[in-house]
Parts: sequence; C-alpha cells; structure tokens
Amino acid sequence: MSRIGNTHRVTLIPGDGIGPEVTDAARRIIDSTGVRIEWEVVPAGIEALEKYQAILPEITFESIKRNGVALKGPIGTPIGEGFKSVNVTIRKTLDLYANLRPVKSFPRTKSRYENIDIVVVRENTEDLYSGLEYEIAPGVVETLKVITERASLRIANFAFKFAKKRGRKKVTVLHKANIMKLSDGLFLNCVRRVAREFPQIEYEEMIVDNACMQLVLDPNRFDVILTENLYGDIVSEICAGLVGGLGFAPGANIGDKCAVFEAVHGSAPDIAGKNLANPIAITLSGVLLLNYIGEGKAGRIIEKAITRVLEKGEVLTRDMGGSATTTEMRDAIIEEIRRLIK
Repeated sequence: MSRIGNTHRVTLIPGDGIGPEVTDAARRIIDSTGVRIEWEVVPAGIEALEKYQAILPEITFESIKRNGVALKGPIGTPIGEGFKSVNVTIRKTLDLYANLRPVKSFPRTKSRYENIDIVVVRENTEDLYSGLEYEIAPGVVETLKVITERASLRIANFAFKFAKKRGRKKVTVLHKANIMKLSDGLFLNCVRRVAREFPQIEYEEMIVDNACMQLVLDPNRFDVILTENLYGDIVSEICAGLVGGLGFAPGANIGDKCAVFEAVHGSAPDIAGKNLANPIAITLSGVLLLNYIGEGKAGRIIEKAITRVLEKGEVLTRDMGGSATTTEMRDAIIEEIRRLIK
C-alpha cells in the first residue's frame, strides 16, 4: 500500500454508466470521515477505449500496482465484440485470488430476513472461469474445470485467517465432490488440511445445491462460506438477495500485493447520468477498503451512518421504494457522519 505520511494513496476507477456518479459519492463520504486519502483517478471501460484504444489501459494497471489498493466503479464489457471480461482480466492480471463478498442486514431494505451477517470467500482465479473452451467436433463443445492444490490451499488459508482475525465462529465449505470426485475432491481435501490448523473455528462441509436451499430457509445458520469460483459467483448473488439486493452488496478482490474494492452491481446505463443510483454498495466497498488500509474506525462510522439514514427512512433511493437522488443519499450519509464525529 502506498502511503505518504498520514496520507493514503488510492487508485480510483470511476467506470461506466452510473459508475462516475456512485464512485464520486463514495469518495466524498469517505473523505468526510477525516481520513486523508489522495485519490489517483484513472480510466477503464468505454471512456478508456475511446481515448486509449483499450478498455484497460496500462496506466490503470500501473496505478493499481503502485498504490496497492483501488476503488472501482462498475465497468461494462462490450458483448460480442471480442473483449474479455474487464473484471476477470483485472483479477487474473493482478492475481487477486480472493473474492470477498460480505452481506449484512440493513433497515428499510426489501428483505424478509433479519440479523444476517454472512461473508462469502470465493476462489477467484480458476475453476470453470479459467476460460478454457474448445469445439472438439461440430456441435460438441468442451469446457475445462481447473482446480489446483496451490490455489485451493491459498484460498482456504485466506478464509480461515480472515475468520480468525474477524472473530468469526464457523467456516462452511461448499462443494460437489459427490459428483466431481477429482476436482471438487481436491478442493475439499485441501480445505480439510487447512481447517485442522484452526481448531478454534467450527468447520462444516455442505453440498452446494443443499447450501442454496439452506440459505433461503435459514440464512442465519451461516457465518463464513468458502467456495470455488463458479459456486461462489452464484451463492454470493443469493446472499445479496437475502439483504435487499445488489444495492447493498460490497465486494473486494484481494491478492498478496494488491486489492481492488468494488460494488458488484452493473453499470446500469439506463439510469446513467440521471442522479438516481443507490451509492450504498460502492460506499460499503469503501468501508472494506478502509479496513484493509488500517482505517477501520472510519469504516465503522460510515456503516453506522448508513444504518441511521436507513432507520430514519426519510432518504431512500428508488430501489428502496423512495425517491431520493444519489446526491441526496450521499449528503444524508455525510450529515450523519458529521453528527457521529462531533
């Protein structure tokens, strides 16, 4: 992480669609806590394509590598035009092997559940997302599922160390080793090896389809969920739905040298530039960033301020059944932060 005195240097990628609006709101909210951050704004997405002839120009990667940490808005990948997924490219290029997706209950959301506090830890670099596909005969396509001991041990260690550091009580690993005995079997065996090193943390194994049902029936039984790449992608979306949707779902992609924090929702081009987007998800991603750079107190203040705004119910964006704008939500959160700091 890059730091000059008491000032942190953070790469800021505004992104596409609603990205510039919500990242600007998150930046202003974070700055209102008094944490000193020097934001280095770099391009990615459609704007970068027009200016640099690349969706992810090299200057963007150089900035993330130099600063070690980035806050990223949603970026749209042109479909059917030969471009690789922007998110996958960032994760693979920077070896951001751990995808962290925490979800927790907030007031006034469209959720039927209460007191949810789940963290999904997803392996981020291999599995079916390796992108190895071949047409082996006309009408016959083969996709390779790649699971390695190295990546499995690495993500398992990350999950259990995270659980220990955060005072979590249980890790549930999801798998389909009853069918994919070699690939998922390898992943499961690696997790078991690591779990034995953390006897203070309860360890549980669950077949992924059963886990999806259990999440809907009784989500409060889960604490930390550890999964392979594809299962994690699906399960983390289910978890977001449990707490009101992607508008409340932050995300982090963490490696040994860099970390990129992002809201996991899309760029929503239909409402871009209309000041309608909910900035809470990207702001909560900023909270994860603050925790990462050692500014956890500021992160807790932001989270408490968001809770207070939602409890009052006077400022709610359209996805929560209200009519507040992005800037009105931003300003309401900043006002609560100022009250908390006094």
